[in-house]
Amino acid sequence: MLNLDFSFLSWDVITGFVAKGFLFSLQLTVVAMVGGILLGTLLAMMRLSSHKWLQIPAQLYVDTLRSIPLVMVILWFFLLIPLLTGRPLGAELSATITFTVFEAAYYSEIMRAGIQSVPKGQVYAGYAMGMSYRQTMQLVVLPQAFRNMLPVLLTQTIILFQDTSLVYAIGAYDLLKGLEVAGKNFNRPVETYLVAAVVYFVICFSLSMLVRRLQKKIAIIR
Repeated sequence: MLNLDFSFLSWDVITGFVAKGFLFSLQLTVVAMVGGILLGTLLAMMRLSSHKWLQIPAQLYVDTLRSIPLVMVILWFFLLIPLLTGRPLGAELSATITFTVFEAAYYSEIMRAGIQSVPKGQVYAGYAMGMSYRQTMQLVVLPQAFRNMLPVLLTQTIILFQDTSLVYAIGAYDLLKGLEVAGKNFNRPVETYLVAAVVYFVICFSLSMLVRRLQKKIAIIR
């Protein structure tokens, strides 16, 4: 019979083992989200360009990364970059760069859909006011696209937070790693993995509820 004991999860254990990992998971999520959205927006604009020399590289980038499992990209980047540069980047920096580059492919598709959701009449109105293409995109199209796609962008960010647990594969000290170390120290691996599942569920479910409320508010504004 399975005998579970969660009494070892004291405040000292949380601050000593778990807090550091949670902060890294949070930092990785925020940095990858901001960097991914910025790079993804650039890729989306390249894909919507009328110039083939911009469309093709962006499409290859997006299609390639969206076709490869994230854990493989993490491992490839962590193992191959040191061979090319001659020095290791470290698990944390390697994970941050990898997540930013990988998530940009997904954010770009979201932003592309958001840009296309803005009526073309808005673009023509910008041109009629004497704006250039860059000004029209920056001042007219992109603000509306961000508003339209905000719930989807946040949903992708929740998925990103879940995926941060994959940095476990290269030994980065994230939330899952912190709980695992605590479990090994107190010989309670089953309990810590159960706690990890509950923690991820509570965080992601709560954020999903907030995104749903935001989506309803945006729908009312429209």
